[in-house]
Amino acid sequence: MGVSVALSRSVLWYADLPGVAESVPLARRYVRDVLVSAGCTRIDDVLLLTSELLGNAIRHSDSGREPGGSVSVVVCREAGIVRVEVIDQGAPTSKPEVVTDLDEEDCAGRGLWLVSRIASMWGWHEGMTGQVVWFQLAESA
Repeated sequence: MGVSVALSRSVLWYADLPGVAESVPLARRYVRDVLVSAGCTRIDDVLLLTSELLGNAIRHSDSGREPGGSVSVVVCREAGIVRVEVIDQGAPTSKPEVVTDLDEEDCAGRGLWLVSRIASMWGWHEGMTGQVVWFQLAESA
């Protein structure tokens, strides 16, 4: 985790989505289209990490556990840095943490591990309506 670089919040895309698994590929399509239109690089990395954060929000927070739950996605770009924030409805019993001892046979637990390895920096904080998990990627890797 790192300290967020202050972006002037040049928002490329924002959406409130239902807290269901089908929202992940929908968000990927929109994010891809927005990044391509903006001439961004590292699109595949942004899409992978966005999918991981959305999947975690839907699986581990009230966004996906409560009827009518929702999750928000914000994509910003400023000075060669792409920032994605996923805002969920929180969960009283879970906080984002990176699994450090991955089992090669286990298919779960790799989301934040991938984020921590690929993102330039990432983090989370409590927001007004739940948890905000974010990552930043420098476009020149």
